[in-house]
Parts: sequence; structure tokens; C-alpha cells
Amino acid sequence: MDLLVAVTLFVMAVFLGVELITKVPPTLHTPLMSGSNAISGITVVGALLAAGAGHRTFTAVLGFAAVTMAMINVVGGFMVTHRMLHMFRPKRRRDASPPKGRGGS
Repeated sequence: MDLLVAVTLFVMAVFLGVELITKVPPTLHTPLMSGSNAISGITVVGALLAAGAGHRTFTAVLGFAAVTMAMINVVGGFMVTHRMLHMFRPKRRRDASPPKGRGGS
């Protein structure tokens, strides 16, 4: 693939990604995280293949950068999803008395 074609494809993907993200309402960002985590997992696999192809040093460097960024995206997505799920857990009351057990006084 020619370098000019690769750079053009990258720039178009950046613009498309920005346009798509800005059009999503804030209430849908968190529910869409699980889907984006799956896509980022596929990106990690593709980046690993690019990094390990061994064609050129430049390809390996770009592959390594892609693996790093995709893993940051995956880990961040799981952290946000975990935090969101934690928000929906029922809150425990601190002043509640402990449950009564069997036997005893």
C-alpha cells in the first residue's frame, strides 16, 4: 500500500470517528461502551498482526503504537463500564442493624 494512500485512509478514519462520536448523545455513551470494547479487542488483534508482520521497522513502530492505544482504549472502556455498573448497585445503609442469626439470645 502506498504511503499516501495509507495516510489518506488514516486521516479519513480520524474525521469519521470524530463525526460519529460527536453525534452520539451523552446518555448513550456508557451503554455503547461494551460494543466499543469488542471493536477495540478486534483492533488489538489487527495491531498485533501489523506489529509482528516484520516487513519494515516503520510498520513495527506503527503496530506497537496501535497496540498501545487500543489497549488503553480497552482498559479505559472496562473501567468506565465497571464504574457505571457500580453506580446501579443498591446502596447499603450504614446505620442498619446487622441481620439476626439463628440461635442466640
